[in-house]
Amino acid sequence: MRAIIFTVCLVVGCCSVATAQQNETEEAKSSPKLLDHDTFMEMESVSGPNISPDGNLILFSRRWVDQVSDRYTSNIWIVDVEGKRVSELTRGDWRDSSPVWSPDGKRLAFISDRSGTSQLHVMWFDTREIAQLTRLENAPSSIRWSPDGSKIAFTQFVPDKDPLLSIKMPSRPKGAKWAAPAVIVDRLSWQRDGSGYRAPGYTHVYTIDSVLGGTPRIITRGDYGHSDPQWSADGNSIFVSAIRKPEAEYLRGDSEIYAVNLQSLDVKPLTDRNGPDRGAEVSPDGKWIAYTGYDQQNFTSHLSNLYLMSAAGGEKKQLTADLPNSPSSVQWAADSSGVYFTLGAQGSTNIYFVSLGGELNQLTAGMHSLSGLSISDTGQVATVRSSFKNPGDLVTFSLENPNEMKSLVDVNTDVLDRMTLGDAEELWFQSSDGLKVQGWLIKPANFDPNKKYPMLMWIHGGPWSMYSVRFNWAFQNFSAEGYAVLYTNPRGSTGYGQDFVNGIQYSYPGKDYDDLMAGVDEALKRNWIDEENLFVCGGSGGGVLTAWIVGHTDRFRAAVSMRPVINWHSFVGTTDGSSWYYQFRSFPWDDPLEYSVRSPLRYVENVKTPTMVMTGEADLRTPMTQSEEYYRALKMLKKETLLVRMPNEYHGWRRPSHRLMQQLYLQAWFDKFRKKQPEIKSASDRTTSDDPDTDG
Repeated sequence: MRAIIFTVCLVVGCCSVATAQQNETEEAKSSPKLLDHDTFMEMESVSGPNISPDGNLILFSRRWVDQVSDRYTSNIWIVDVEGKRVSELTRGDWRDSSPVWSPDGKRLAFISDRSGTSQLHVMWFDTREIAQLTRLENAPSSIRWSPDGSKIAFTQFVPDKDPLLSIKMPSRPKGAKWAAPAVIVDRLSWQRDGSGYRAPGYTHVYTIDSVLGGTPRIITRGDYGHSDPQWSADGNSIFVSAIRKPEAEYLRGDSEIYAVNLQSLDVKPLTDRNGPDRGAEVSPDGKWIAYTGYDQQNFTSHLSNLYLMSAAGGEKKQLTADLPNSPSSVQWAADSSGVYFTLGAQGSTNIYFVSLGGELNQLTAGMHSLSGLSISDTGQVATVRSSFKNPGDLVTFSLENPNEMKSLVDVNTDVLDRMTLGDAEELWFQSSDGLKVQGWLIKPANFDPNKKYPMLMWIHGGPWSMYSVRFNWAFQNFSAEGYAVLYTNPRGSTGYGQDFVNGIQYSYPGKDYDDLMAGVDEALKRNWIDEENLFVCGGSGGGVLTAWIVGHTDRFRAAVSMRPVINWHSFVGTTDGSSWYYQFRSFPWDDPLEYSVRSPLRYVENVKTPTMVMTGEADLRTPMTQSEEYYRALKMLKKETLLVRMPNEYHGWRRPSHRLMQQLYLQAWFDKFRKKQPEIKSASDRTTSDDPDTDG
């Protein structure tokens, strides 16, 4: 009898446990998820869409994190415009990118490092056979098919191996291991962030047989760098952008567009103004060239416009004027009636069309960011769309119905399924001098209007760039951690016109600080922001402003300055380019005070905010010495600080683990100084009203 009772109890108990586990599983499935740190390694992206000439198929690159090798890897995929079939064209643990259809739609060219170095490859679409066309010393880029598909043009960096100063060392003893030879420099800029020391040399244009490959033919010559190759409609010339002038490195980007005759290799300049001309795009009928540029006005940063000229270089005219931003992804209409382009304005990026007569129309509308514009001969469009909660999906639409976008590929639905993300609120507010400034405020993911939450202000770099409505994992992860995130476009940002950009002319940092503080004041009007828990961070230009902020106010509980400029006097001569000299009226040896008053280092004694500094040890854009100088000053003054040095990282961090590490260090630093709200007593101990927990 006891055995029977025990068996019954055991069965009932097992059923109860099973039922409880089932309920927990169902509850877990139905309960919202938050964007935790693990999702960073799981997120993927699509980019570089290229639609076939007939408008039926779209190539794109799919990138993901190889967690074993700690790097980003990409392959090429394809999808039909109906979205019925998506498949992988290339596979392997390498980087395949920049796919481009041949004019007849039967082949595609792309760049891949599958052989160990980046080389040009061609795939036959019907058989999927791949041929490696090049075996170059340096990676090719800017690949362009000839109109008849027989050739492919590309650019490649060519080292200049002539010695600058010859010496003759004595013979080495057999088996001797002497030190590496000296590096001799005679150029204004000799290194580049992301690649390190740059050997003497120039970028030239080549062509190669698109079937057999073989030895590429060099098209451009001389001690000049060339870019943006574009075939003429008849295939007899290639248009390039270059500064083919004496002392080119001192001319501040004064490039022209040139036509190179492919038989004689004669070079003919088509433009000649003071200011850059670049990005030649040839009309399908071969009569016109659209290009971008501007008249040099000695602004610290210029916005470009669209221009038009005949294929011979005559009949020049300006197609657009006073745009809020520089146009990009310029592409001709199939009937040569005008050009399409993308433009970022007030945080959104949309598609525009301008006719040969200069009539401008906005084709798409919406609070989204469109990137990678590709248009077929039939008027079908492929692009990548992103928004606050959409990391980026491949979409298509017809130019006849531009606002009827169809989503074809979204590689993050598995990660974001049932994910609760923070809602974003658009802000417009006035700065101290009445200037209108735009920004956004992301609420905590599990927002409760009855609670108060800490707020992080994240400042963009550049400083000539634009925060947009694109998805931002770092912002949404802070939202998942219970923070509100404020990000704004202070004066100097693009997307609001040249006058707005000029707001920091010879005055950076300056009134952009007032814009940022006005943004904080605007956010604090929401009674759910905890004024005692404000934090600030930014990278590059945002790192400059973060260091500037803590030297001018103590309203933030903690700050992180990433990849900053701290001392303009020492920075302009040690960064990887010479252009920063022109951000000041004088050279530093002529007027050191002009550089000093704009340097965060000058105000380091005012700092009361715990400030961490974080930079890559290989950074050549804002060298580690800038961060060391600030950290040492803070330590000498016994301020609360830490220096985080990311090994083997340039200005833009390459390793996924280091990018995630940045987020974790930010949160650890802020959590360390975050003022905790009093804990709510348990129900049995509570004697006051049932107020919600305000810890956020």
